[in-house]
Parts: sequence; structure tokens; C-alpha cells
Amino acid sequence: MDTKNLASQFAAHFNAKPSFIVRAPGRVNLIGEHTDYNDGFVLPMAIDHGIWLALRPRSDDQVRIAALDLETESAFELHSLTRGNGWIEYAKGVANELLKAGYPLNGFDAVMTGDVPRGAGLSSSAAVELAIARAFAAVSNFEWDAPKMARLAQKAENEWVGVNCGIMDQMASAACREGHALFLDCRSLEIQHAPLPKGVSVVILDTSTRRGLVESAYNERRSQCEEAARWFGVQALRDVSIDEFNTKIKSELGLSEVALKRARHIITENARVLEAMEVMKAGSVKRLGELFNASHASLRDDFEVTNDALNIMVTCAQEQDGCFGARMTGAGFGGCAVALVEEKKAEAFANAVASAYRRRSGMEASVYVCKASAGASLELG
Repeated sequence: MDTKNLASQFAAHFNAKPSFIVRAPGRVNLIGEHTDYNDGFVLPMAIDHGIWLALRPRSDDQVRIAALDLETESAFELHSLTRGNGWIEYAKGVANELLKAGYPLNGFDAVMTGDVPRGAGLSSSAAVELAIARAFAAVSNFEWDAPKMARLAQKAENEWVGVNCGIMDQMASAACREGHALFLDCRSLEIQHAPLPKGVSVVILDTSTRRGLVESAYNERRSQCEEAARWFGVQALRDVSIDEFNTKIKSELGLSEVALKRARHIITENARVLEAMEVMKAGSVKRLGELFNASHASLRDDFEVTNDALNIMVTCAQEQDGCFGARMTGAGFGGCAVALVEEKKAEAFANAVASAYRRRSGMEASVYVCKASAGASLELG
């Protein structure tokens, strides 16, 4: 992002120089899909696509934000917050949670822009929330606590916006470290930073298909996982090892075939995330790629949340020179895949996959070669 251009956009809009520029990144989940609501493990990475705000404090409690990409402006008063509609609700929700948590907030004027593709499952909404939280920290002069801000942003999305998301998106946008993925234990919220292997690019492959009405499918899988956890006699499937799974399914009946498949995905996926952490520390990109491939097969065959476009995209990626592994990422039924690719071959890989996908699916792909970015930051001021 050209911060000078953003500053000049602020000046044109508000006839003053900005005091601060803040950013918060989108994210891609490298591995660990549908494990979050089973108290499991996830491994997201902040990407070098984000949301940016140039801002200046006000002397009153009004917040005015001009959304440059949407060509619209909205405002609200900090001490008379009321629910409405549209993108500004994310900012209001964050303000509401900060006030409830006892933070004294100042108003500000801001211009906002971003390059996180909307609707692609790369957490543009979490990036907005964390950028707003970072802006309030700057103008209100309170200390930035990334995990705490992530939890407040999640509450804002759950309770103000009304989207029942987990903590992964906000934690990745808030707390990631440059060059690293973020290991998150969804039960304890413990985090660790896992270094990406050297000489590797992460490539996001957007199928151009979007999730339709999948809430019922999501709820169905969630209840199937809960059924399996009850059958195993545990709080959540995160508490079942692969050995325990294999032993018990041989010795007892009573679990439906479909619930068994769902459980097998969650249990093996948690094991893959834990192994991914270790192989990243060891720098073993070949094994990490194999884990990606195994994850996709499990999501396709056991959890059944891929679609034709995702399967075609992943196959196209896996066939290319320089690709270590690929898998769908996100909730499924459309959206994006993610591939681990030799850095010097990443651009050629991106072009080859887009061409192969167009030929086989008849659709256009958007491809993003990404770097592992730091979490929400103050860029100026």
C-alpha cells in the first residue's frame, strides 16, 4: 500500500494531514479446517493484503470514516451507539466492546481502503475490525494487546454484527508475526509462531465460486461432530487420538457411518496441524506439502465440504512443477484453495494453474502469491 497516496486521500477528504496510518491483514488458513468448533488446532497465516486507515483524532466523540473503495462515508457517536446496517456496523461493534471493557475512546476522522478480496474467505471483516481497534488505540493512547483486541473484535462480530465466528480470524489479523504462521489452540487460546520454510511462497487460488446457503450443512456437520464426541465419551473430538479412534471403532458399534467419517476428519486433521507445526520448525517443506494434500483428501472424502471447482483447482495445483501440496481452505463449498509453492516458480505456477483451471472448469481464477505478514500495526504516527 502506498501510504503517501493514502495520506493525500485523507488530506483531500478532510483538508488536513493524518496523524496516524494503521493496517490490519487478512488471513489464509494453512491447515486445520473445521477443527475450531471441536476445540482443536488451527494454523492460519496473515497475508500481505489488508485494510488500511489514515486518521486524525477529533476533539469530540464522533467517528467519521470514508470508505474509499465503496465511495461512501458513514459516522456515529461513541456515546450513543445504535445498531444499523452496512459495513460501519463492524466499526460500531468494536467501539462498543472497547467501551464495555473500560477503554476511554476518542473520536476520529478516517479514510479506509483495502485489498483483501471480499467474499473469498480471506477474512476481510476481521481485518476491518482489527484496523478499527488499532485506530482507537492510536487516537485514544491505550496500550495495544493483540490477543485481547482479537477477543474483543470477535465479540463485536458475534454480538453486534450477529455473525457466529470463532476466534481464528481475529487472532491471525491481530497477532501474527512476519514470516510465520500462527498456531492456535482453540480451547486454551494459547498461540505459538511457526516459521514458514525458506524459499517457499503461499499461493491463494480463488475458484470464483462462492458459498451458497451452507449454514444448514455447517450446522449439520457440527451436530455430527457433537454426536461423535458423545459416543467417544469426551468433551470434544480434540480429546480423541488417532489410536483411540482406530481402537474404538473396531470394538464397538452405535456410531452412524456419516458421524464416523466426520470424526475421522477432525481427529486426523488435528494430528496434521500438530505435525505441521513440527515440520515447519524443522524446515521440511516436502512433508508440509504432503500434509496439505492429505488434508484436502480428508475434507473431500470424510467431511464432504469441497465442491467440483475446489477439487479441480486443487488437482490443477498439485500437477504443477514446484508445487509441494495444495488444499481447500475455509469453510468449503466454494471459495479458495491454498498451495505451497517453490518461491522462484511461484509466478509461473500461478499462470499455469489459472490456465489449467480455465480449461477444465470454464471459469476464471484469481491467484494471489502471498507473503506471511505481521499482525495489525501502526504504520505512521
